[in-house]
Amino acid sequence: MTPQQRSLFGLAGIIALSFATELNEQVSAQALPDIAGALGLSLDSQRWFSSLYITAEIIGMSVSPWLAVTLTLRRFSFFVALLAVLSSSLIPFTSTLSLLYILRVFQGLAGGFTVPLLMTIALRVLAPPIRLYGLAAYALTATFFPNLSMAFAGLWTDLVDWRFVFWQSIPLCTLSFLLLWYGMPVDPPKHERFWKFDWKGFLLIVFGMGSFSIMLQMGDWMDWFNSPFICVLGLTSLVCIPLFVLNEWFHPLPLFRFQLLGRRNFAYGATTLLTFVVISLSSSTLPASFLQSAAGYRPEQIYPVTLEIAAIQLVMLPLMAVVLNKTWVDSRIVSFIGMACILTACIGDFFLTSNWNRDQFYLWQALQGIGNAMIVMPLLMMSTNTLDPSEGPFASAMVNTPRAVAEAVGIWLLQLMHRERGSLHSDRIADHLGQVRYSLVQGTNPVLQRPAPLTPSGQAASPGSMAALHAQMARQTATLTFSDDWVVLAGLVVFLMIWVCVLPVRTYPPRIVFQSK
Repeated sequence: MTPQQRSLFGLAGIIALSFATELNEQVSAQALPDIAGALGLSLDSQRWFSSLYITAEIIGMSVSPWLAVTLTLRRFSFFVALLAVLSSSLIPFTSTLSLLYILRVFQGLAGGFTVPLLMTIALRVLAPPIRLYGLAAYALTATFFPNLSMAFAGLWTDLVDWRFVFWQSIPLCTLSFLLLWYGMPVDPPKHERFWKFDWKGFLLIVFGMGSFSIMLQMGDWMDWFNSPFICVLGLTSLVCIPLFVLNEWFHPLPLFRFQLLGRRNFAYGATTLLTFVVISLSSSTLPASFLQSAAGYRPEQIYPVTLEIAAIQLVMLPLMAVVLNKTWVDSRIVSFIGMACILTACIGDFFLTSNWNRDQFYLWQALQGIGNAMIVMPLLMMSTNTLDPSEGPFASAMVNTPRAVAEAVGIWLLQLMHRERGSLHSDRIADHLGQVRYSLVQGTNPVLQRPAPLTPSGQAASPGSMAALHAQMARQTATLTFSDDWVVLAGLVVFLMIWVCVLPVRTYPPRIVFQSK
């Protein structure tokens, strides 16, 4: 077997490792109530448990390409696989909160290290005619794995044991290690690069982006700038992030090469991927959250909604690779059609009612799945086709770090919408109930088939009647709030549709072919 063929096994190993680390994040997020109950985590601890992962992931994505070049892809991949399996397998045995946080940070670092590795290896080992298929494998981490996670969350928490939320990484990391050992090329390390390591940039991104991420995720919980802690985080990020950009611009061996943003297609890819990750909440997080809050669904009952999108990706991503390899296909038009599909789905979801269950989501989820693949594949093609191989690590860091930041931005956006619009809808519904209070005495609820909740004297008509009225009010408030969420995300899609018409230029697939020996 030739080295070129063996390197494909190494790529498969990185895909398996990406699968493991992505599930570590997504499945644990979906199964967090069960994990919190088993480990005895408070609401504060649960928020830190999620926040630390995303923050560590951002830091890991920013330094992963530099470490891969310095330590070699083979050695660094082994280290990441070992870090992922150890941090995940030990969490169920952890009873100390500080140790739990440390292991969660290691989990986040492993996840952050892995995704840029996948892009770097795909760009290195795949020849131009089949490069889009490798980028399709990378696209799985953005569109397939997150939507598959709900099925695993339901499997482990409702049918097996919550500990497998973390132990599921053991067989995947073992398989990854074997494939990496067989397929990754043996290159000499470049330890001399440590003497030129961008320590200032590293510290600035740790404190700057770390503070920014935690501020976005914890700000709503801590009442934003009424909290001294949030004020310190905001000031730190405000100072460190501009200094980081300035430092990277002039450093001889930077972690990021911001000069790449001067290329229109690369700038389009980096900015659009950030917005795309936020928009993808409309297809994964929002339907699941609505079904949990309004209908009381468990992960086992929700997973068909998200599994539909995951299944569509397995068909659409390779199909997009075939289509985009045609020279007559304009990737910008493909992206525009995909955005139109997602816009249609968001508009359809906007009309949800409190009586919706998962059956009403299937049509719109199908459009979401088609649109996701039609956006992410042209995006990756346009942003990578103009890159020199030596620029691959810099491009990987600059594309993937905003993607991790987008997760924190998405959390902030949803928290903002649910606080502002949720409070508004709750106040209006309560005010309306006060205006029609006599209906609460004289009428009945045809939906729940319950008697009137109040007697003419204003007392509860029966045990639990006021609780039922409050539950119905909360359900309607959640329905209106989630409807507003889809409107905001639809607005972001419209922005992307304008963006794709303005910024990128026409890109053709590379036509270099293998030379026969």
